[in-house]
Amino acid sequence: MASTSKLTRRALLLGAGAAGGYLAGRAWAPGLSQLDGVARIGTGPEGLVLNDASELMATPIHIHQRPAAHGDALIEAFRTELAAAQSEDRPVCVSAARHSMGGQSIPRYGHAITVDDAWLEPDTAAGTYRVNGGARWRDVIAALDPIGFSPAVMQSNHDFGVAATFSVGAHGWPVPYGPMGATVREIRMVLPSGDLITASRTENTQLFQMAMGGFGLTGLIVDLIVDMVPNQRLTPAFETMAAADFPARFRAAVDDPTKPMAYGRLNVTRETLFDEALVVTYTPTPDQSDIPAATESGWLSHAASYLYRGQVGREGMKDWRWWVETALGPRFAGDSTRNSLMNEPIVTLDDRDPTRVDILHEYFIPFDAFDGFLAACRDVIPDAFVEFLNVTLRFVDADTDSFLPHSPGPTIAAVMSFTQELTARAEADHRRMTQALIERVLAIGGRYYLPYRPHATQDQFTRAYPRATDLAALKREIDPNLTLRNNLWDSYMAPL
Repeated sequence: MASTSKLTRRALLLGAGAAGGYLAGRAWAPGLSQLDGVARIGTGPEGLVLNDASELMATPIHIHQRPAAHGDALIEAFRTELAAAQSEDRPVCVSAARHSMGGQSIPRYGHAITVDDAWLEPDTAAGTYRVNGGARWRDVIAALDPIGFSPAVMQSNHDFGVAATFSVGAHGWPVPYGPMGATVREIRMVLPSGDLITASRTENTQLFQMAMGGFGLTGLIVDLIVDMVPNQRLTPAFETMAAADFPARFRAAVDDPTKPMAYGRLNVTRETLFDEALVVTYTPTPDQSDIPAATESGWLSHAASYLYRGQVGREGMKDWRWWVETALGPRFAGDSTRNSLMNEPIVTLDDRDPTRVDILHEYFIPFDAFDGFLAACRDVIPDAFVEFLNVTLRFVDADTDSFLPHSPGPTIAAVMSFTQELTARAEADHRRMTQALIERVLAIGGRYYLPYRPHATQDQFTRAYPRATDLAALKREIDPNLTLRNNLWDSYMAPL
């Protein structure tokens, strides 16, 4: 039997956000409660206030409910909350972990619902599992791992909610998949009217398409039927190259059926920004018997996060980290299981600095436009006031279902991590930099991701997501009182 290394992927690569996960964890108002270690709900001058992972979206709400329920009990809880909100003309928004960064999971002056109840029923014959919407991916792995299965696609940290992943069009790093919604067979959701409907690609098709990547504006998801695949023991391989060579090498890895997991990296030192790339692939080992139970990251990941944070203000540390990732780390890499590789909590990325916050960007780049993306980043990022810490590159296949597809064709998804001061100056400069990057990405046929800071202009939003107008019109038909709302609707879709 092959051995399984205790070096997790994140520990090996210095906690650098390979998965594109995020944690903010500092108090911002008195009277806070904790959700997954993230301080988000408290009181302010206007009463109850809710924040998200950006720590920059303190938003007044009316009430925060946490129904510990699934199935019929959750359906009734949703109906009760909808009726109460509609009687007072208030919005409703349901969420799990609230790791968005621009109020996409918060209803201003409304009813915020946090669903956090784990329930799962596998169907090994069909290769699927039914799971309640508020279950976290750690719950899915805990249920599937003992029976030898794994999520086909999940968000790359295990703290996120399953329905939330579907609702924001999120993806993972198993290949060759599109967004996680591509692996969803069916959903049940409560519409603003209170009606319970089942939606799939063959039943209530338009509602399914509206809900997939629709940021919760269509209905409140009760449960989903999702694809699962066999768990495997995997061994990694590493290849360093010039960044210009990355698209061809990465595409070859994605198209190789013997490599079920793959991602890439670029160096982030200002002086040599994006000169080099790294491709990491995983291949099943010959021996697939007696696969060990899934584990989470241990002390090595926590130690690695200190090295990751050491990059702030230290360009030499960025060079050193790149050497560890490309030269030293591969010497110590060992086998792991598919479930263990994805079973990573976001806590290992906590920055522990009360004066700063991590902010994510993500851009979806057609393979033939990658050189243009490299040029855009080299032109825009080095002079910005924010500190650039990491970029991870992942494959996302075409999304032909949703109204707001970030990947209408196959793309390279660039998940970028920045850290900024919690100051007005830093936020203003970050907005300037983001708009400049979005403009360059749109010019080469790419798109930006919607769950992050609402820095894009209205014009940039409508150019990146031209079917948003259709989605807004259809939403108004099924939700004439606009009960299901969040900041994405209020800021960008309400004007359409």
